[in-house]
Amino acid sequence: MSTLTKPNHIGRKISRIRELRDMKQEALAQALGTNQQAISALENSETIDDEKLGQIAKALGVSVEALKNFSDEAAINYFNNFYDNSAKGQILNNSCSHLTFNPLEKLVESYEENKKLYERLVQAEKDKVEFLEKLLKEK
Repeated sequence: MSTLTKPNHIGRKISRIRELRDMKQEALAQALGTNQQAISALENSETIDDEKLGQIAKALGVSVEALKNFSDEAAINYFNNFYDNSAKGQILNNSCSHLTFNPLEKLVESYEENKKLYERLVQAEKDKVEFLEKLLKEK
């Protein structure tokens, strides 16, 4: 039995991108309209159907292709090259041309999506408080 991990384990890729985006399972669950346990099960799945993968990619702010093709090595190389080239005042070299998304664009999109998610979470908390206050008044 091999101790190597399978390179195409989509659940691990989802988990890693979620972690790199500093997103908790609960936040992803909220964005997908499910619970943390379902996200945990997804992240342990080797395969996920394309429709669900599309929803997950949207919630994470990346393309489906970026999800499918993600690797830690490519991400590390990308940021190393970005840092090296920006320090020299140069444009990114072709070693990163296989990436399917612009991180700066995704950062802006992510901010907007996180802002919406935060607003939904705040509204949910306000609704809970209102409901509890109503219950207290009825007693």
